[in-house]
Amino acid sequence: MIKIMDRLLLFFYSLIVGALSVIILALGARWIPQSVTNMWVRELYGNQVWLPATLIAISLIVFLISLRFFYVSVKRGNAASQSIDQRTEYGDIRISMETVENLALKAAGKQRGVKDLKARIRIADAGLEIMLRAIVDGESSIPVLTEDIQRAVKEHVEEVTGIPVADVTVFIANIIQTQTFKSRVE
Repeated sequence: MIKIMDRLLLFFYSLIVGALSVIILALGARWIPQSVTNMWVRELYGNQVWLPATLIAISLIVFLISLRFFYVSVKRGNAASQSIDQRTEYGDIRISMETVENLALKAAGKQRGVKDLKARIRIADAGLEIMLRAIVDGESSIPVLTEDIQRAVKEHVEEVTGIPVADVTVFIANIIQTQTFKSRVE
């Protein structure tokens, strides 16, 4: 949600800054006659209240958007650089959460009857907590299939990464009915 809001803010910010740069370019190149510029300034300092209030409001909005983008640019992105750090006698090892997620998906996807998978990884004190959301074919026993998935994921992730897996949770979201076609002879 925040990323969508930031993109929307960036879009409006780009429009406003683009329009202002075109106006400043036109003023600097003297494409706008001085009489028109003088008229704008007279209206700004004239008796009309709406024009100065509008300019102040637009200026404040652009300033607040600038502050937001400044904050986003200096803030350290946790989602992009989230990793699991290990120290060995030879140095540091960093394994991204995306890598662990892909390992879990690979191990679970090898199980017969699994059609669609999504994974989420969380770091706990006891080790990794892996949550899998699966859609299965409905022809295999769900308790047996989920146990096979849990065992395969736990063993594969621990073997490849060396990180203990505390828990593998499997949520069967749905089953897909496989269509069987009967041949018709005439």
